[in-house]
Amino acid sequence: MKTLRLIILIVFSGASVSYAQKPRIEEGVAMSSKILAQDVKYSIILPEDYYTSKKSYPVVYLLHGLGDNESSWLEYGQISQVADAAVKKKEIVPMIYVMPAGYRNYYVNDYAGKFLYEDMFIKELVPYIDSHYRTLADKSQRATLGYSMGGFGALVLPLRNPDVFTVSVPLSISVRTDSQYMTEEASGWDDQWGRLFGAVGVTGEGRITEYYKQHSPFHIFAQSDLSSLRNLRLYVDNGDDEETLCRSNEELHMLLRDRKFPHEFRVRNGGHEFQYWRDALPNGLHFISDAFERKPYRGDVKNLTPAANVSNSLKIVNESGFEILLPAEYERTNRLYPVLYVIGNLTASSKDKISAHISLSIANATLTPLITVFVDSKQTDVVASVVPAVEKKYRARIGWRFRALIGIEAGGTVALESALIPETFTSCVLFDVPIDCDALKSGVQTSKKQLSRTWFFMYSTDKGEAYQGNGCAHIYLRDEEVYHEYRVQEGKGGEAWILNNLDEALTFTQRKIHR
Repeated sequence: MKTLRLIILIVFSGASVSYAQKPRIEEGVAMSSKILAQDVKYSIILPEDYYTSKKSYPVVYLLHGLGDNESSWLEYGQISQVADAAVKKKEIVPMIYVMPAGYRNYYVNDYAGKFLYEDMFIKELVPYIDSHYRTLADKSQRATLGYSMGGFGALVLPLRNPDVFTVSVPLSISVRTDSQYMTEEASGWDDQWGRLFGAVGVTGEGRITEYYKQHSPFHIFAQSDLSSLRNLRLYVDNGDDEETLCRSNEELHMLLRDRKFPHEFRVRNGGHEFQYWRDALPNGLHFISDAFERKPYRGDVKNLTPAANVSNSLKIVNESGFEILLPAEYERTNRLYPVLYVIGNLTASSKDKISAHISLSIANATLTPLITVFVDSKQTDVVASVVPAVEKKYRARIGWRFRALIGIEAGGTVALESALIPETFTSCVLFDVPIDCDALKSGVQTSKKQLSRTWFFMYSTDKGEAYQGNGCAHIYLRDEEVYHEYRVQEGKGGEAWILNNLDEALTFTQRKIHR
């Protein structure tokens, strides 16, 4: 019996030693840095077939945020699970993931030259990884991906070193505009930005040092000649619940659009938290994989809503100045219904599809029964003419709490103007609307107290023409603490895009009606 136990112990001990000699995921290993005069810890994930093949692999440098470390992407980001699953599904190419300790230095050299982190990263870490692992040691096969402080590093390292990196996926970039830097409280400025870029103890314009400009994405992208960055593949992602970063990330997108610099930009539901960054990984890794294979980006993962079949019994009734869709049960009840006003230049086909979608949602009990009113965007006096006509002829539940708006493209201007009238509508959803930001500001200031009862939801696209107005509106509503949801998705919009987001818009509308 003792002999058997000894054999089992030897076998399992041997297996453990063999496994320990070749770990695929290593946490907290170290590289000795002469530049920093210390060891730099990093974690690494190797592809599952790394030790059974002789292949070389592209490398993704995953950068963490302020206060986190080289283990954060492993523990909280769940990067190994997400990446392994994507490789097994053949959605991405196998890659090596390197997660270095970033300390509190935003992945740059401090202006005083006391802690030359960027030099260490470019001159020591990247060559070290290339020499100790089977990497594809080429700029086209290296990417950066990071969140918050790591988002800053994931963007600025490729901007300053285009001969080393050509793919960048920054999430929730911890960056500031010049005006934000100039007005930041002294304690925050001195300990963070002043410490890195100079001007500790200085306020106002004195903070905009030349060293700061060399590291500011706003100043780098504002340069007249961007030819050195022509190979950069860039995907920016930021949550709609961000505070300070709402303005800076949005204005960075506007600058890139104005400079016609190719990039992807997304705003999704969420804020400054790991749940948001984990959810960003599938699209971020797809983007990186496509870039490594020198392919155009395939587009975001889409949870497409099945097309609703238009029932032969579905009838849209024509009225003077509008068209109306009643719930299927309308003729068999005497109850009152909330009313959804849909304003836009819609074709008959689009109205049929939206009507079918709403009717199907009601039939499936995912949407409360309601009356839907289609209004052409040329009908500008919705509040004074259409609403009274509907409430006089049909069994509409009276009151602002039971009226909601959806504005589509040009029709959204009419919807927004109507929503800004205090206590008239409970919610307003806007799809790619060319928002007049000055008019919005005026309307909010006139009736801000009453507007606390009205919820807004703005959908935009990163390559559409309404990016300026929508971005400005989001920044302003965040500053004024007016409740709203905001999304920026890929593409230029269109009917299919609207229909695919209709469920979320209807859920938002229903939640406010039933609040």
